[in-house]
Amino acid sequence: MIGFSLFFYTFANVYLTQIMKYYVVDFIISCKEEIKDMAKELLADAAGEAGFESFEDTENGIKGYVQTDMLDHNMLGELIRNFILPDVNISYTLSPMEDRNWNEEWEKQGFEPIVIGNDIVIYDAKHDSLTDDDKITIGIDTKQAFGTGTHETTRMIISALLTIDIKEKRILDCGCGTGILGIAALKLGAAQAVGYDIDEWSVNNSKHNAQINRIDNMQVLHGNVHVLTHVNGIFDIVLANINRNILLADLPAFKEVLSKQGTIILSGFYTEDVPVLTTKAEELGLSKVKEMTNNNWACIVLTTK
Repeated sequence: MIGFSLFFYTFANVYLTQIMKYYVVDFIISCKEEIKDMAKELLADAAGEAGFESFEDTENGIKGYVQTDMLDHNMLGELIRNFILPDVNISYTLSPMEDRNWNEEWEKQGFEPIVIGNDIVIYDAKHDSLTDDDKITIGIDTKQAFGTGTHETTRMIISALLTIDIKEKRILDCGCGTGILGIAALKLGAAQAVGYDIDEWSVNNSKHNAQINRIDNMQVLHGNVHVLTHVNGIFDIVLANINRNILLADLPAFKEVLSKQGTIILSGFYTEDVPVLTTKAEELGLSKVKEMTNNNWACIVLTTK
């Protein structure tokens, strides 16, 4: 079980920067004071299995945040009824969360150029223009979507791309956000990229950033992993910067569209999540060949056995 303080991250960080429909669930925990912190940790850990992405400490318990279409109501009710600690009473209220752009103020401020592996420079296309004869430059104009290269998970995936043979490969970018990963892959020599995102803002932002970077061989689709049933062919490299629960659910679909000697690069989760993801990958006939960490965030590279 991961520590509660590590499990919580703010909306301005990663996943909730995208404009999706969310529930906020206020969990009230009644128990002896000496076990309340343990009850909070166990509840957060269990609720993660029901689809929750993040948690916030409150005076009387915790608040949980979950995409409306990811919440498993039956599992949530079951974990409340059969909570692992005795003499703990848990009640909760569920409310729709206000739609808003959690990145709005950050987008206005922009970001400084980011160098990855001495080969790639990512810059804020909203405020600057950049050319560099010695480096690959990627301009990102972020509009309510995640993926500028400022976050550790994005940088680790791009760093992993720099270490593998990508020339003339076909790329799948799952939960593409701004499109940065697909764009980076194409600028590194990939032949084609297909991206998808559940958030329509992200789809439009990816297409916009492809135009900024003069990319014409990237297709971007609106939807979740099920859009892959409408995509022809297989992929040499699958990229996914998504939270642990979605990765666990979608990994079988990634394997289905992966070529026989393909590579999957995953991030968007904590170091504590690596074992469960590795176990799932091995069940699907995948092997972990590389692991990177940065500020407790993790990235793993998988290949077919």
